[in-house]
Amino acid sequence: MSFGQRGGYGSRGGFGSRSGSFNKPVEVGKEYDVSVSDISRRGEGIAKVDGFIVFVPGTKVGQNVRIKVTQVSERFASGQVVQGSAGASTATSEPSGKTTY
Repeated sequence: MSFGQRGGYGSRGGFGSRSGSFNKPVEVGKEYDVSVSDISRRGEGIAKVDGFIVFVPGTKVGQNVRIKVTQVSERFASGQVVQGSAGASTATSEPSGKTTY
């Protein structure tokens, strides 16, 4: 058997292939509740939906936010925080019940 022929060691078929047949758990335009678990090298928040990475700019580790997916690629997605999401507000709530800006 020579390497690089169909069915040999160089074939791209089978498990782990990049044929696009992998069903991604997110779709452009849909909203998801996520928890930001890490920060990327570019400073974007990293969340996961069923193990699929979603980059969310303007978020911090530990935030729980509702996002809208704006782009989906083979290995990751990008999203933006939906206005009105609990983690999206710039106001902070104090124990006395007052809200400060």
